[in-house]
Amino acid sequence: MADPRVSTSKFLSLVLRHEPGKIGLQLDPQGWVSIDELLSKAAPHVPLTPALLHEVVRTSDKQRFAISQDGTRIRANQGHSVPIEPGLLPQAPPEQLYHGTATRFIDSIQRQGLLRGDRHHVHLSADRETAIKVGTRHGKPAVLVVQAGDMHRAGHVFFRSDNGVWLVEHVPAPFLAGV
Repeated sequence: MADPRVSTSKFLSLVLRHEPGKIGLQLDPQGWVSIDELLSKAAPHVPLTPALLHEVVRTSDKQRFAISQDGTRIRANQGHSVPIEPGLLPQAPPEQLYHGTATRFIDSIQRQGLLRGDRHHVHLSADRETAIKVGTRHGKPAVLVVQAGDMHRAGHVFFRSDNGVWLVEHVPAPFLAGV
């Protein structure tokens, strides 16, 4: 039998990152929504209980979601295609970060760099292993090394989400190694 945490995580990603209106949710400017409202509006679509919701948040290997300190609200940590302002402060990144992709995208990346697409930011990993996992989701994996320190010194602004994912608007091709 399929793990209900997987389907629940996919559902939460859909409604907290991309299509909150699909179930009638309205995210606040930082992407938060009331847990009670989420549970109520999710009921016709998926069997979501408070216990399952908390289990998905607690056990997610990527820590995609966060519950507010007071336990009443939930949001996705990053990856939104809907407009939100997550309230993250700029941070100096480590000298190198990593980006996992599929080998079939390498030619395009060599020309354009890493683009955010429909999301607010390009997602970067602090370690090669995480980048490999990300790349595997898209096909035969390739890991690119991002010269983040050089980018930062050149004026690019980096953020670090609550789950440790590094975010930047664009990675120009000259700052990529391993391409």
